[in-house]
Amino acid sequence: MARNPAHDILFEPLAIGPVVAKNRFYQVPHCNGGGYRDPSAAAAMRGIKSEGGWGVIFTEQCEIHHSSEITPFIELRLWEDKDIPQLANMASSMKEHGALAGIQLAYSGINGPNLYTREVPLAPTALPIRTFTNDPVQAKALTKHDIRDLRRWYVNAFKRSKEAGFDLVCLYGAHGFGIFQHFLSPLTNHRTDEYGGSLENRARFVREVVADARDTIGDTMGITLRLSLHELIGQQGFTNTEVRDFIEMHSDLPDLWDLAHGSWEDCSGPSRFKEEAAQQDLVAGIRALTSKPVVGVGRFTSPDVMVKQIRSGNLDFIGCARPSIADPFLPRKIEQGRPEDIRECIGCNICITGDMTMSLSRCTQNPTFMEEWRKGWHPEKIAPKGSDTGVLVVGSGPAGLEAARALAERGYDVTLTEKKSELGGRVSLECQLPGLSVWGRVRDYRLYQLSQKPNVQLYPDNTVDAAQILEAGIEHIVLATGASWRDDGVARQHVTGIPIHASMPVFNPDDIMNGQLPDNGNIVLYDDDHYYMGGVLAQLLAERGANVTLITPSAYVSEWSNNTLEQATIHQSLVEAGVTIVLNRGVIAVGADHVVSDCRYTGHTQTIEASAVVLVTSRVGNDAVYQDLLAQEALWPDSGIRSVSLIGDAEAPGPIAWATYAGHRYARELDTPDLEDALPFKREITWLAP
Repeated sequence: MARNPAHDILFEPLAIGPVVAKNRFYQVPHCNGGGYRDPSAAAAMRGIKSEGGWGVIFTEQCEIHHSSEITPFIELRLWEDKDIPQLANMASSMKEHGALAGIQLAYSGINGPNLYTREVPLAPTALPIRTFTNDPVQAKALTKHDIRDLRRWYVNAFKRSKEAGFDLVCLYGAHGFGIFQHFLSPLTNHRTDEYGGSLENRARFVREVVADARDTIGDTMGITLRLSLHELIGQQGFTNTEVRDFIEMHSDLPDLWDLAHGSWEDCSGPSRFKEEAAQQDLVAGIRALTSKPVVGVGRFTSPDVMVKQIRSGNLDFIGCARPSIADPFLPRKIEQGRPEDIRECIGCNICITGDMTMSLSRCTQNPTFMEEWRKGWHPEKIAPKGSDTGVLVVGSGPAGLEAARALAERGYDVTLTEKKSELGGRVSLECQLPGLSVWGRVRDYRLYQLSQKPNVQLYPDNTVDAAQILEAGIEHIVLATGASWRDDGVARQHVTGIPIHASMPVFNPDDIMNGQLPDNGNIVLYDDDHYYMGGVLAQLLAERGANVTLITPSAYVSEWSNNTLEQATIHQSLVEAGVTIVLNRGVIAVGADHVVSDCRYTGHTQTIEASAVVLVTSRVGNDAVYQDLLAQEALWPDSGIRSVSLIGDAEAPGPIAWATYAGHRYARELDTPDLEDALPFKREITWLAP
């Protein structure tokens, strides 16, 4: 297929200092939960981006010196020459298909607690360390001698980056995480010497480091500077006005301006709260202040939106992190004239949870993310089927749809049945909730791909039982029958059901998503799930006019969404919707017109008036058909059945990303050799030092 001529501008080469990017697709730095611990996994992931057509590919933040590190978070390190080989491997992977390889050099300053190295943190001003975990550590103010040392450490990092084979360096001064922002911002720079006070003085350090970079690598590598567009903390911080003043004063300072939002939470806001191109107003007009190219982000997935950003003069490069994770082949698919095949990012931020939990990242849309090296999974390639021919997939939720899609790619004849008339399972229900409409892309992408396959038969509105499956004569059966929300209160606080008065109307999320809503009144929502569902339902009910009280045993509303960078925004949105929030309290009984709540620390109880109760606690896998088939295993050979599997929420309920991964894994591993006790993935082991 031919590329749409309207998208030609996206494929124009563009210089960044002494190097040239082959197109305008710019994978900005993003974390992945691997860092120094899983360097080959991270390198292979970046290599796939290169194959997918990205013109520029960056690492995540790479710590330049042991005096500033962010343990427990796992990022890259360039502390000494021993770190060069793993970074050289990454640079080589990034460049394999013609991309420019970039490394983001970070000195964390006021964000570096140094829990591993035990060094005294250094920052422009002596202040408490600003971290996600409120570490009880303070930084020492950099002396003039310290600043000279820090400049030398950057020079060492520039030399090592060049030796490793990178084409670009990014000086990290965004999201509140980088030393350059700490010097530029009045919030973190209270100095009274030549490095503090006026904007010109606060900019001195970045000018000095850029000059050092030019002297060290400037004739061979491009120098980029990543800045926050606005710290979004009032006039006390580095405002969008001052950012513009800084760029105008130093218009030719770096070879490229890399502009992000204020905090990481603002920059990577989930689709529940941020639209595509959400940063447009903050970046508009900046391009006119400099002769150097500008890259910006905005969860871009539409090529038409990308073209508009360039033609309007907002951006020169289209910066992507999350969209490049959801579909590493996004540029290639646009170039080949098939944008309908893009796995569009849904903005759920499950990828970020890998970094926040110090584990390998996942993606809801792309189950192969961070499995490229560990399992040899390629996002666009999959091994052909073995000798077997047919698979019956029961259930069309995210696990069933992904299993069917990947099985069809392998060449199996796939039959998919769904008891409801609408395909999509939980995704079709959840995408109707406030703010979650974009999540429907999980269903839509897979249904479109299945519609293009002649070896797939879809049967909605079709309930099958064990007897019908035994009669079908299909070799492999995979049950992706989902899960149901409990209505007895069992979750984390309670491992047995709580007492519930028979006259109290009690609802669970399935009830509400299926249109069975409580009458407006005093509704108590008990959230012992701690992810997004409780907050979303509280917002829905409040918007309908109910007086909602959300009770949670946690110290936070939707506590696990701290890992998706949206917890604070969820809390704010619920307060603005009029929801009463009760933290650190559980529910131990439901009466006829009230609930009994207990303090999770003292056990003291209180009653809260209620006309209805919504329990958002846990789910139970729908495995009845699977259990029936297991009970009749002796009949499988005569029915031609070779395997029966249970996957996704039906096996163990979890986030949607867990379900798509389960479906993909089933499809990949069907008819492959049984590994028995072998580890099902590769890992890297640290060698003992001599």
